[in-house]
Amino acid sequence: MSAVLQSPLATAAAPLEITPLAGRIGALIQGVRLSGELAPETFAAIHQALLRYKVVFFRGQHHLDDASQQAFASLWGDVVAHPTVPSRNGTQILELDSQHGGRANSWHTDVTFDVDYPKVSVLRGVTIPESGGDTVWSNTAAAYEELPEELRALADRLWAVHSNDYDYAATRVEPDDAGAQHYREVFRARLIEAQHPLVRVHPETGERTLVAGHFVKRFAGYNTHDSDRLFEIFQHHITRLENTVRWQWTTGDVAIWDNRATQHYAINDYGKQHRVVRRVTVRGEVPVAVDGQRSFVPGNAVTHPA
Repeated sequence: MSAVLQSPLATAAAPLEITPLAGRIGALIQGVRLSGELAPETFAAIHQALLRYKVVFFRGQHHLDDASQQAFASLWGDVVAHPTVPSRNGTQILELDSQHGGRANSWHTDVTFDVDYPKVSVLRGVTIPESGGDTVWSNTAAAYEELPEELRALADRLWAVHSNDYDYAATRVEPDDAGAQHYREVFRARLIEAQHPLVRVHPETGERTLVAGHFVKRFAGYNTHDSDRLFEIFQHHITRLENTVRWQWTTGDVAIWDNRATQHYAINDYGKQHRVVRRVTVRGEVPVAVDGQRSFVPGNAVTHPA
């Protein structure tokens, strides 16, 4: 039975129960009604839990609509729209609808093709299948820590080009459809690339985290064959089961993850059942490598010390 942790930062009016869900990542938070008007102490407790557990979950947030979800997300910083996919009804919310191509069943960190990709994502379950459709998150800080010393030394020196020109078909085993094809065309409406260190220093915790996932195009200075092998090595460590937590969605659930320290995978195992989730992302910082250099846009390779 999981221990229930009482947050010392929670107010007496809104005590938080924080229950770890897996050994290295993930916690369920109870005793709070999410909104854009949370008491500062309550928000601070959630913030600290996120930094510790990397992804936190809330059940029964049925009161949230698009506006209140976005208002809550804005507590974390500047809300940003997806750079290519249109937002929902004038908001900055990205809707992922399984009937319109929104099935990203591949390991990734959100929008790493942007040089200052989001630091936090807030996802709300709107329409959830009766079975299937879980999401899995991995802890990229734990993955770095468990690397052998020689691999950590190599990782500290590697840089990779990330691009939104991702070949979704390469990881698909099910037949494609017109909705998915249209979604990919919109997603890649304009080419966006960024070059990131494989290892970034987390700006709040100081942890070293691995920046990989399916938007990696190639490692700088390596040919395609060597890049693929390097990617497989480090990605394998990130997605080891010991570094993961799996969430079984119900309608009204909210998941919040630290996009600087996680990857995630939305499992496409629910066939023709309908699944709709809506995501708000918060502007992130330009990643800083262990040597102080910052991420940059290829072709504009000016780096600055931290």
